[in-house]
Amino acid sequence: MTSTPHHPDLRSQLETLATEAFRPELAEIDRLPTLDITRLMNGEDAAVAAAVAERLPEIAAAIDAVAVRMARGGRLVYAGAGTAGRLGVLDASECPPTFNTAPGQVVGLIAGGPDAMVTSIEGAEDSPELARADLDALALTADDTVVGVSASGRTPYAVGAVEYARSLGALTVGLACNRGSALAAAAEHGIEVVTGPELLTGSTRLKAGTAQKLVLNMLSTITMIRLGKTYGNLMVDVRASNEKLRARSRRIVALATGAADEEIERALTATDGEVKHAILVLLADVDGPTAARLLTESGGHLRAALAGAHG
Repeated sequence: MTSTPHHPDLRSQLETLATEAFRPELAEIDRLPTLDITRLMNGEDAAVAAAVAERLPEIAAAIDAVAVRMARGGRLVYAGAGTAGRLGVLDASECPPTFNTAPGQVVGLIAGGPDAMVTSIEGAEDSPELARADLDALALTADDTVVGVSASGRTPYAVGAVEYARSLGALTVGLACNRGSALAAAAEHGIEVVTGPELLTGSTRLKAGTAQKLVLNMLSTITMIRLGKTYGNLMVDVRASNEKLRARSRRIVALATGAADEEIERALTATDGEVKHAILVLLADVDGPTAARLLTESGGHLRAALAGAHG
């Protein structure tokens, strides 16, 4: 294991972090009735969305920068340890079924690798070298984005990932839950959602984890909206790979077009089940191949393809 000179003063470092602060007023929480503890916890959680709201301009700026690069074929890569890493893997794994992203377009890296999803891999989070090796395996380019995620904002794996990615010319985002964090400072786009001390001292899977989930939801969802993966608030890039998704596809086409069931079936058949193409067939009154051409010309943006058909 590599020597980590910051370890001797780590305790004093942690003592200065809001996410690690001790709350004496909760020192006897274990003696309270269960309902009272649920009320306390729910009250804590209610403050998280407000903390995220304070950082919306920074979040929006990061999303716009990510979308520019992804439109050029770049990837979105999350890097974190523990809870932060698991949340990144979760967000990445949900992009293909929701937005029909290609495998590898959105990636979640967790310190210690896939085993760390279900087991604590001791020492992995302390290694910036491990982050560099994980990023090297992806052959990072300047069109890619690396989002370091860490509640403390000091996790060496997350900070190391961002510093290394930035040295390669990739876009970098640092998402932390403490002010003045090394992670936000290392990134081109620093986002510090300050959630304060936890109900259980230092248990950052609680408010900090919830804040990270909310921000990652925004990063991926709104980036995909910017990339034309939706039409209005409809998931028009969904891939109909099972019966539930086939039914959802028909419903999305119906909501977008108002067409009758038999017309929808004809359009989906003519476009090999592609929702976007079927909507274009119905709204622009074109055939399947023309719909495919218009969408290719518009970079997959349905609104632009509709404008092109009517132009």
